[in-house]
Amino acid sequence: MTEKQENNQPGLFDSPLKNVEVEKVLLLALGEFQARGKILAGRELPLDRLRGAFKRSAEKFEIDPLSDDILAENLEKLGAKIVKVPNFVAKHPFRVTVQAELAEKADAFYRQSLDND
Repeated sequence: MTEKQENNQPGLFDSPLKNVEVEKVLLLALGEFQARGKILAGRELPLDRLRGAFKRSAEKFEIDPLSDDILAENLEKLGAKIVKVPNFVAKHPFRVTVQAELAEKADAFYRQSLDND
């Protein structure tokens, strides 16, 4: 066994996301956003409006906050509509529209995570 394996510490080039699926981070964040009484489904939101939920979710999974590009790319993979706006329009240059199906999936995932805690 190497020293790195014994210490079980990540190396310089190891990905912090290798043990955590980005999808789970996003679903937890979207579910938590809704649990705070915010309307998510069917409306266009600036990415900046969701960043707090993404940050709290990343903290729960003990990873660094995800970049705007990673968030946008993976939200789109989950089925959200992503619109990129020019950088001079917004600091976090994406607009996110989450469909009802994804919002329901995120809500269910969030509730399940509460039950597991």
